[in-house]
Amino acid sequence: MSHLNTKPNISKPDDFYEELLVLHGGRSEKESEALNAKLILILANHIGDRTVLREAMELAASTQGGAEA
Repeated sequence: MSHLNTKPNISKPDDFYEELLVLHGGRSEKESEALNAKLILILANHIGDRTVLREAMELAASTQGGAEA
């Protein structure tokens, strides 16, 4: 059984954030929300571990509105 990794784990996080902003550029709010939903499902499928996914959902729900992770 795996556990959610909440330690910094993305190389060049600022570059990733910029790519994410570019991905959403020119899209309506509705289109961006749909894109985020697709991205979440693709990444959830890649992770595959329901325990890890549940931990991620619980963390997201408990920190909603904050920048903690």
